[in-house]
Amino acid sequence: MKRVVVTGIGAVSSLGNSFHESWTSVKKGLSGIAPLTRFDVTPMKWKMSGELKGFDAGLHLSQKEITHLDPFIHYAVAASFMAAEDAGLVSLSSVNSQQSNPPLPPFSKGGRRGIINSEISSAGVIIGSSRGGITTIERELEKIYASRITHHASRLSPYLMPSTSINMASSYVAQKLGIRGYCLGISNACSSGANAIGEAYRLIKSGYDGPVFAGGTEAPICRLCVEGYGVSGALSKRNDVSASRPFDKTRDGFVLAEGASVVVMEDYEAALKRGAKIYGEIIGYGNTTDAFHQTRPSAEGEARAIRLAMEEGGLSSENVDYINAHGTSTPLGDKAETEAIKLALGKRAYEIPISSVKSMTGHMLAASGAFEAAVTLMSIYEGVIPPTINLKTRDPECDLNYITETRKAEIKTAISNSFGFGGVNAVLVFKRV
Repeated sequence: MKRVVVTGIGAVSSLGNSFHESWTSVKKGLSGIAPLTRFDVTPMKWKMSGELKGFDAGLHLSQKEITHLDPFIHYAVAASFMAAEDAGLVSLSSVNSQQSNPPLPPFSKGGRRGIINSEISSAGVIIGSSRGGITTIERELEKIYASRITHHASRLSPYLMPSTSINMASSYVAQKLGIRGYCLGISNACSSGANAIGEAYRLIKSGYDGPVFAGGTEAPICRLCVEGYGVSGALSKRNDVSASRPFDKTRDGFVLAEGASVVVMEDYEAALKRGAKIYGEIIGYGNTTDAFHQTRPSAEGEARAIRLAMEEGGLSSENVDYINAHGTSTPLGDKAETEAIKLALGKRAYEIPISSVKSMTGHMLAASGAFEAAVTLMSIYEGVIPPTINLKTRDPECDLNYITETRKAEIKTAISNSFGFGGVNAVLVFKRV
């Protein structure tokens, strides 16, 4: 069995338009949550979101591509290019973008053309999304309703179907990077991004040459999603920047956010051979379903996923140095996760430092699991535990060691939790190399 390591990270989030920017903000305990600006929220109860700020899809896509593709694909492409560059799998050249293409597809960045290294052609891509192209679907539905009111025929975009399919994030990343290997789109609710990384881990571990680009992407800041999650009782009605407050007694729901995070994963020996920077190693993956309820979480099902990931990684509770919690800020979710950690780790659960990045980013759905996996890797790589912000009044039922201030710590092994509607649970275990 191959050892699987992470050699590149890319992301766009409410905290920054690169993973470096986002990670710097995470360490500072900054919030990316702000008033929702994409549409009129006056009649709505839910007015906060984690929107990207100043994101420029034109750094990676042509204007025609931007028009024809849903934003969830824009974000995936941007994160993937940044991950590829971070991993040393692409290099920038000064070749003019009007010149003929090199043998492998180029990409445009900052007026320069990026040359893709030959080893990337046999790579794989696995990217998850919960809502896919829902922003484009809403826009096209608005055309139909408007045409009925005005009695003017409205033609739907011929790109509606391809640009909204879940698989198009991974497929378009493959197209832009010239990847001709394994390709898979995953939709497993909010655990999709973590599942994508877990499935890529299994793929490489079982013999696939790689590298594999894996992660999650989401662009759900539209009326359908905000009202849909809102009426289900999942969103916070607190309309200020502290609305996302995981494990706090006053929490009342999550804040919807957008973004993408992609990591480059490859065989350890291959990474060493090409002199790649290694952030950490993936040693365990737990994937379970609760078989319990459509939306209510099960602590027992979550605990099984944690235990399975730990068992695969050969970890005992004494070996766990940090847990990056799912921590959405919902009353039921945070309570269930607290109980699950106790069930999986016993008395040791009370000693392990735990934090929730969603207190800063909001909930990016599928992208959150991938982004939090990347944050967990950086916690190991730099020896930093990020904070859970907005945790002021601790819930007596959430009584574990939730960290509220950034701290330095030696972290050899860490766990990242991701759970989703339908009782789907994905847990990843990482260790320092």
